[in-house]
Amino acid sequence: MPVRSVPMQVKMQGDCRVENITGQVQAALKQTQLGAGILTIFIKHTTASVLIIEDEPGIRADTKALWERLIPADPAWQHNVRNAGEDNGHSHLRGQLQGQSLTIPFNDGAMTLGTWQQIVVLDFDTRARTRDLVLQVIGE
Repeated sequence: MPVRSVPMQVKMQGDCRVENITGQVQAALKQTQLGAGILTIFIKHTTASVLIIEDEPGIRADTKALWERLIPADPAWQHNVRNAGEDNGHSHLRGQLQGQSLTIPFNDGAMTLGTWQQIVVLDFDTRARTRDLVLQVIGE
């Protein structure tokens, strides 16, 4: 079964910002010329995650509020204390819980997402940066 790997980059702003990458992922899937199989999206960072949400302003605001309640920014996180100048201990902890990958089946060259499902990158870090992703596609 053929395997294709497609690199992707997304410019992010940090602070629980959400970037919808559904269109970019679908375009990359088309480039592989595979019709059916499994697509894995992996983000190569410990302070960001990929996930599926209903991408609308209320969910974006609720997602940020949820993470700020669950794991607030705090200078006392040991990552910050032990690494002078670091302020993103909470960002790493949030990334640990949310995870760095998604797997989505596809048929007829299209992801089998539900009506309201969108793929997003959620950036937990405290500053802007470019995020590197790898799309690994296995199919026929």
